[in-house]
Amino acid sequence: MTGIENSQGFKGDKRLAEVTIRALRKTYGGLQVIHGLDLDIPDGAFVVLVGPSGCGKSTLLRMIAGLEEVTGGDVRIGERRVNNLPPSERDIAMVFQNYALYPHKTVAANMGFALKMRGMDQAAIRKKVEHAAGILGLTPYLDRYPRALSGGQRQRVAMGRAIVRDPQVFLFDEPLSNLDAKLRVQMRTEIKELHQRLKTTTVYVTHDQIEAMTMADKIVVMQGGRIEQVGAPLELYDRPANAFVAAFIGSPSMNLLEGRVSGGNVEVAGARLPLPAGVSVDEGREVIYGIRPEHLQEAAEGLNGTVAVIEPTGSETHVVLRLAGREITAVFRNRVAFGPGATITLAPDAATSHLFDKATGQRI
Repeated sequence: MTGIENSQGFKGDKRLAEVTIRALRKTYGGLQVIHGLDLDIPDGAFVVLVGPSGCGKSTLLRMIAGLEEVTGGDVRIGERRVNNLPPSERDIAMVFQNYALYPHKTVAANMGFALKMRGMDQAAIRKKVEHAAGILGLTPYLDRYPRALSGGQRQRVAMGRAIVRDPQVFLFDEPLSNLDAKLRVQMRTEIKELHQRLKTTTVYVTHDQIEAMTMADKIVVMQGGRIEQVGAPLELYDRPANAFVAAFIGSPSMNLLEGRVSGGNVEVAGARLPLPAGVSVDEGREVIYGIRPEHLQEAAEGLNGTVAVIEPTGSETHVVLRLAGREITAVFRNRVAFGPGATITLAPDAATSHLFDKATGQRI
């Protein structure tokens, strides 16, 4: 099929690069770790798989890549069913957390190695490598070896090696986990800008929900080998499908307090809190009341708590309070006048609070 030249000088394939997953299962011996997943990743999207350790997100990514065998179901990239294709024939490029660079090869040789193995001529390889190096700010380092590079520079080389292959799909497996906090912020911005430039379908795995929120077009929240919710970052933040997603997405986490519906309110920790806006619940139903830390404010009536810890961050102040044997967190934009040991009363905004069924955890 004829390629089309994009603005970056790479050959783009006219085939659509959506990734379609149907009834996907993975079993190790008698242990099933992926439970019949269905997922549609649109062409050109930046999709982040997120969840706690052991939730199956890396296994799912490796099944897309062909590094793990499929026990059941289908993986399709574009029009092709790729279940039985080796990674080299799937038209994907993967970036790992450990960079996986050849220590005895220069940056240029690392970036162009896959093209050399394809039999591409040296002039074409050099053109692609130099173009990718220009995008990633690696031009001054093309003759260096990985040992002479910083962690961030090594990760850029790994990304450059993926870019020059001009794949249908980029796969990132926790690529920033070995970097320090400041460099992680810088690199996630660079990866997002790279995607906006190349428009290549991207599947990105992380356990860091801040990375997921800031980078994704669509987030897939996983737990126990199952998908809990799929949606845009702010959709998951504003309307989590269940208590697990509510607690996982957002930092600090949403406060989740068990209570019971009574007289049009929810009785929680000795307080009566208003039902979330537009929610009608049967009297006596046991529920979980969800409040984002930034949606709590000082009030005359509400949750009475004792200040345990105050954490100033500069732009915000995080306050941890204890009430009735539980802990909640509040975030204040302004400086606070109270200190540890003080008793304060906080009330939620009914327009931004959440309610979940206690038995199932599902949103009401």
